[in-house]
Amino acid sequence: MKKLIMAGASLAVIPALLLAGCSQDATSQDQEPKSNEKSELSSDEQAATSPEPTSQPNYQAIEPSEEAGPLESHYTETQLAEMPITEAHGDDTKRSVPLGQTLEKGTEDVTDGPLQKNRIVSYYGHPSSTSMGILGEYSPEELMEKLKEQTKAYSELDPERPAIPAIELIASVAQRTPGDEGHYVHPTSAEDIEKYAELAEENDALLILDVQLGQDSIMNEVKSLEKYLKMPNVHLAIDTEFHVKEGQIPGEDLGHVDGEKVQEAIDYVSNLASENGLPDKVVIVHQFADIIISNKEAIQPTENVEVVLNNDGHGIAALKRSGYHQLVHNQPIQYGGFKVFYQKDEPVMTPEEVLELDPAPAFVNYQ
Repeated sequence: MKKLIMAGASLAVIPALLLAGCSQDATSQDQEPKSNEKSELSSDEQAATSPEPTSQPNYQAIEPSEEAGPLESHYTETQLAEMPITEAHGDDTKRSVPLGQTLEKGTEDVTDGPLQKNRIVSYYGHPSSTSMGILGEYSPEELMEKLKEQTKAYSELDPERPAIPAIELIASVAQRTPGDEGHYVHPTSAEDIEKYAELAEENDALLILDVQLGQDSIMNEVKSLEKYLKMPNVHLAIDTEFHVKEGQIPGEDLGHVDGEKVQEAIDYVSNLASENGLPDKVVIVHQFADIIISNKEAIQPTENVEVVLNNDGHGIAALKRSGYHQLVHNQPIQYGGFKVFYQKDEPVMTPEEVLELDPAPAFVNYQ
């Protein structure tokens, strides 16, 4: 469970993160061997030899009602005057892009991915744990009912960008014990992944597989999911805070990743899409403190992958807005994402308040 940390905060004042029940709750399952092979073709050569997409996107946005109107600010003039100040935290209070625009200033999207015309609204967690998110709190059928209801709220507010429901399933769970491979990470069972992949497909939704890393490398964890990432509606998320060094323990020590390592994963997913004729993919990078990701400028979208920097962390709404301003608005990559905690935020921000952020989040996930 995450505590909201202001960007640039000293590690000495960061409270311990909690991963209660991770090792006990996750279901064990033998994993396929993790491949370390790399393509010998350059990016240009791969692009030249890539097949045309043979798989069609099989998601469906939740359409707004006929009564839904164009996106408008719902704040009073006084609130609008005050909110940019709390969000900017001393920086420039002028909007960088018009209300509702999801692309960050100075960026572009050359893909045919889902964020070109839609927003994604996801529910995050693990089915075996109530402490790791909403997935463990409901049956699959109840989960989809609630997810679609939450997704429709965003379609109603911004009908020009109807929202797609998504399940964000933790595919590798960081834990406080070394585990069989000594990486302090436990793989989610193939049975669970396949169950939620089927659930997403049956409901025209997306499945996002989230890796928490532990002491393992990003690429090892991502490659272990290759057969799922080859599915048309399956995408990737990287939980950066749980990537720790040898001698450190996830949940007790704050993790760190190098942006170049994140980019390796993005390029890998991009090549999977182009080489296998898959629809364009989305890669979500979770971050809730500036010190978690170094070399962030190395993280870039590709012709086949849209990239979301998701502002994570729970806490006071004004601080969450400030964190989004610092990590997303001030460090543009392509799209912004924003996490909402039903149980931990003070108060829980409404969809209206989330869409008022600058830029408007293209990805909103609930835990």
